[in-house]
Amino acid sequence: MDPNNTCVEVQQIGHSVIVRDSKNPDGPTLSFSRDEWAAFLKGAKDGEFDLPDG
Repeated sequence: MDPNNTCVEVQQIGHSVIVRDSKNPDGPTLSFSRDEWAAFLKGAKDGEFDLPDG
């Protein structure tokens, strides 16, 4: 668990990947195709979303 209590849940449903705030399970969700999710994960692993120093 995150010390700031910020958590997300990721679930595959059919051909979609669903993301939601774990503290608000009845709240809104984001839906991505498998290809979109794979591209996001690759970008995260490659540092594409890293903030610049300073």
